[in-house]
Amino acid sequence: MKIVIPGGTGQIGVMLARAFQQAGHEVVVLSRHPRHAPWRVLTWDAETHGDWMAEIDGADVVINLAGRSVNCRYNAENRRLITASRVKSTQIVGEAIACATHPPSIWLQASTATIYAHRYDTPNDETTGILGGSEPHVPETWRFSIDVATAWEQTFNAAMTPHTRKVLLRSAITLSPDRGGIFDVLLGLVRVGLGGRAGDGKQYVSWIHDQDFIRSIFWLIEHDELVGPVNLAAPNPVPNAEFMRILRNAWGISIGLPAMNWMLEIGTFLLQTETELVLKSRRVIPGKLQQSGFTFQFPTWAAAAKDLCMRWRAMSAGKLTQATL
Repeated sequence: MKIVIPGGTGQIGVMLARAFQQAGHEVVVLSRHPRHAPWRVLTWDAETHGDWMAEIDGADVVINLAGRSVNCRYNAENRRLITASRVKSTQIVGEAIACATHPPSIWLQASTATIYAHRYDTPNDETTGILGGSEPHVPETWRFSIDVATAWEQTFNAAMTPHTRKVLLRSAITLSPDRGGIFDVLLGLVRVGLGGRAGDGKQYVSWIHDQDFIRSIFWLIEHDELVGPVNLAAPNPVPNAEFMRILRNAWGISIGLPAMNWMLEIGTFLLQTETELVLKSRRVIPGKLQQSGFTFQFPTWAAAAKDLCMRWRAMSAGKLTQATL
């Protein structure tokens, strides 16, 4: 297969490109800032038509991951850039597919599990899940994330690509041992004794192990019946306090100092990010994946955390490289 990955220079894009190439497929990444990689990386601006469109014509799969990072303060300029980067890139990818003489058979479009409501009671699946935006007593910045995700998905749904199957990837946090990723950050807190609960620790953490994320992408490509929004999340989300306790146990450390809400406000301000990333309760389950027969290798956080810690240690010891993970 030929797989084109717009916005594929981030951690998720590199992880997928690596997996596809190792499986013997042709990979083309589109980037605003191309850099050397084991696969072809071409320039695009994520806004306008260009020579890059020829790569989509005749491709088998398009996986659009383009979008400015939300790991920042939600000031007016960052809000504009976050929204525009997602909407414009999705629109232009749709136009490229619509113009193609031989359009791809499937378009996988990045979205986010953050689109679901902040809640503790019932898990959100694709059919009965409650979309966020109207929850009482949540910060206004949380509603911004919902607005972005909604605009992102509306743009995707509006694209006229009748010969291409369309799937929205409502992804939970994807955890891998790669340096600089979310797991690396969380483990860093654990290693220095700061891996306690965030806030009251009751907020749910939805997550997916990197190998299950990759396997789910291959599964979506192979299963024509899967269309529309699909939750990419392990079937067992856990409260933050339990999530961090299990991670401490997997690493072999018992102490984890908690971070109160006021501490998180100060910390996220200094780090130029938002508390939503750690305080919003994301209780998401993979309804469509499981109904289609997909089996998770790491359905529980305890098993996933043990594997990720082992691989992180192996990388640190030089026994594994990112290319072999």
